[in-house]
Amino acid sequence: MAPGEVTITVRLIRSFEHRNFKPVVYHGVNLDQTVKEFIVFLKQDVPLRTSLPPPFRNYKYDTLKIIHQAHKSKTNELVLSLEDDERLLLKEDSTLKAAGIASETEIAFFCEEDYKNYKANPISSWSFVPSLFLFLCCCKIIYYEKNI
Repeated sequence: MAPGEVTITVRLIRSFEHRNFKPVVYHGVNLDQTVKEFIVFLKQDVPLRTSLPPPFRNYKYDTLKIIHQAHKSKTNELVLSLEDDERLLLKEDSTLKAAGIASETEIAFFCEEDYKNYKANPISSWSFVPSLFLFLCCCKIIYYEKNI
């Protein structure tokens, strides 16, 4: 790779509520390009990636946010941190380098409207799974007790 070119992992987030995302690794990313140019590149590249399921290829991504930078601490959020938007959301007019992107940075690519809705009500559909499991187990026990 030439100087100024790095490896970046882009996490395509399809659904915040369902924690549905896929990472895609990009090698040789030029840090001197603007965030807007990189978004245009991603919007052209993602639909062509046959390794991704169609729901990921045909989604309306429009926003980038830094998830993690190499040798720095990670968030406990499973999909994306809801904090520090002023610092971590990438502004379209800045270059990737000026936005804080470096080698081995992981960034999220998602729909801003979905993010705002999730941020207003951050409930994951997975938080209901233990309750549902418990309910189904109780129903099964009651069913067996009635039929014995």
